[in-house]
Formats: sequence, structure tokens, C-alpha cells
Amino acid sequence: MQKRLPIVLLSLMSLVAIMVSCEKIIPSSPKEDEILDGPVEGLSYDQLRRFALGDAAFNNEIFTPANGLGPGFVATSCGSCHAGDGKGHPFTTLVRFGQTDETGNKFLDQGGPQLQNRAIPGYKPEQIPADASFSKFTPPANTGLGFLELVADADILAMADPQDLDNDGISGVPNYAVLPSYVQAFNNAIALKGKYIHRFGKKAAAYNLLHQTVNAYNQDIGITSSFDPVDAYTRMVIDPEISTLTVNNVVFYLQTLKAPIQRDAGNAEVETGRKLFEKINCSGCHKPTLKTVFSPVVALSNKEFHPYTDLLLHDMGPGLDDGYTEGSAKTFEWRTPPLWGLGLSMNSQGGSYHLLHDGRAKSIEEAVTLHGGEASASRNRFNQLSGAERNAMLRFLESL
Repeated sequence: MQKRLPIVLLSLMSLVAIMVSCEKIIPSSPKEDEILDGPVEGLSYDQLRRFALGDAAFNNEIFTPANGLGPGFVATSCGSCHAGDGKGHPFTTLVRFGQTDETGNKFLDQGGPQLQNRAIPGYKPEQIPADASFSKFTPPANTGLGFLELVADADILAMADPQDLDNDGISGVPNYAVLPSYVQAFNNAIALKGKYIHRFGKKAAAYNLLHQTVNAYNQDIGITSSFDPVDAYTRMVIDPEISTLTVNNVVFYLQTLKAPIQRDAGNAEVETGRKLFEKINCSGCHKPTLKTVFSPVVALSNKEFHPYTDLLLHDMGPGLDDGYTEGSAKTFEWRTPPLWGLGLSMNSQGGSYHLLHDGRAKSIEEAVTLHGGEASASRNRFNQLSGAERNAMLRFLESL
């Protein structure tokens, strides 16, 4: 026994050394405020199970010609455009074309509104018609969308100021459009001449997350569903290529993704930046706080949250006028993008920022300075800040 003791001790020491080495090699789990993925707190067991099913369909299911891909497509999965549920990269940027005013898209018979720039064997990718206006849309982050879906129409209209009655240079209007046949209006919906306030997308052209999801499957991947059985490439009605249950699970997944968590909120420089953000009236469009209405999902119901958006369209000036529009939006109008999660954008964008609707801005500061139209006054005030003040405001934005 005495002869075996050193061997036992040596084995234990070796085991400890291996464990220590593994701790150095294997990275620790990221903090909750460093990632965008994950469910909102407070879901029931059944809701978490449904979230997991939607997560798997969104991030793990890869489409091929064997299971419905195409004939024309942009991507082969949902997650390929939203890595980690974050913003897309220029490689995954979408091109939409064919509409210049409220009278509708004149190129639906030529592939509009979205370009399928890739195709399965035996088919040709679409081309933008020579006389069609177009715009590039970088995929947005997905988190917190369930909260945005539950903002009451009345609250959105309360933030609108079409005539700029408060004389701050900011108007803000909703994007009114006709609902697709498979979408039901919200209980609190406020219609205008048969059209409803839409809220998702660069131009706020999607009404709710079902609308957004069905469009994405059909136009991005070429996958038909019972909601929209018309193939985007051939314009023919075909059998659904994805189950209604899967679509609904993905919608639930998007509805119950957590809201981004601000980092360094107690930092003095971040707090200074927040006050400057409000002082120069960036908060005139990027509203810090909104609230949800009742939802059967308790975790989302009657909650206050902080997305930094008003979900309205704003005139962003000639520099951001792409000559393309959707719904009732003008070519120079863009929906205020939520700023939460902004500082984590590089994680899904290859280590660099690609901001604004088409990814043209390569830094937060450049994105601010490219603002025009209704944002001109705030942009000019930003440019007049001292170096220290500007750094504080940028640090605040990076903390979101």
C-alpha cells in the first residue's frame, strides 16, 4: 500500500493539472449582456419548449432543392442572414426593387419586390430590370421584436407629428398599408381607409412577425407556406414547402427572443453620453422607452422596455434617398431603427460595423453624420460637440 500511494498522488496531481489546463483552453460562457440570443425571462416550460423548436427551425434548418429551396433564393436558412440573431453582413444584404410611390410595385411580374440573386441548378438568378429603382437592405437584428409587436397603435400615433406642431423639425408618420389575407389586425389596431399601421422592416412594410416571417421564407429562401403558396420565382401556386406549425414556431421564437441588455449602464461616461443623446434630441426619433399592451405570453404583457425607436417613418434627406419605397412610405423616408443591441452589431458582422439601411456606414459616428432631413439639427449638434462629449455619446451608443 505504501508503494502505491505515490502513484495515486501522482494521478491526482495529473488530473488537477488537466483540469486547470482545460479551464485555460475552454472559454467561459459569455455574459447575458454580451449576446443577443436567448429567451425572454419568465416563459413557462411549454413556452420554452416552443421557443426551442422555433430556434431549431430558424438557426439549424438548411434548405436545399430536395426540401424546397428556390428556384430563386438569397439564402439557404434564416440564421445565415442573422448570425446569433444579430445584424446581417453586406454578403447577406437584400435588394428590393420596383416601387417609387404609393401606387404600388410595377415590377411584380418581373421578380419584384425582392431580387433572388441566386438560383438552384437549371435556373438563372434574377436581374434587376433596367428601369427599376432599387435599394439594398442589410438584415436587422432579431432580438426584442416581440416587445415591438405589442406597442399599441395609439402609442405609435401619439409619437407622430406630421405637421411638426412642436416645431422641433421632426415629424414622423406611420406606414399605412393593406394587410395580406392571412394576417389578422391587432385588437387595438387603428385603421385609415382600410390600411393599417405596419412596423417591421427598413420601411416598416411588414405588419407583424407572421407577415415578416412568411415574407422571409418566400422571398429570401423561396419556400412557400400555407400562408403564401405563390412561388416567388415562377409566380405559380404550389404545395406548401414548410409546415404551418414550423412557421408558427418560428414566429413564436422571434416574439420571445429577449431584449438586448445594456452594458456599463452605471458608467459615468456612459451616463454623460445618454444625457447628451437627449440634449441634442436624438431621442426625438429614437424614443428610449415604450410599453407593451396585454399579451397571453405573460413575459411580454404590459411591460416597459427601452428600444430607442418610435416605429415611425422619417424624412432622412436626399443622401439616403434610394428612389425605392414600400407601402405609403416615401423614397426618402425610413423607419427609425431600434438602437438596442447596437454595440453588439460587430459580433455578427465580421468584426466591423455595417450600419444604416444598406450597411454603408462603417462606424457609429459615420452613421450619425450621414443622417439628414429631419435629423439634420441633431446631426449638426453632434458635430459641434467637443471631442470628449462626442466620445461619451458614442460610448453610450456602444453600451446599448
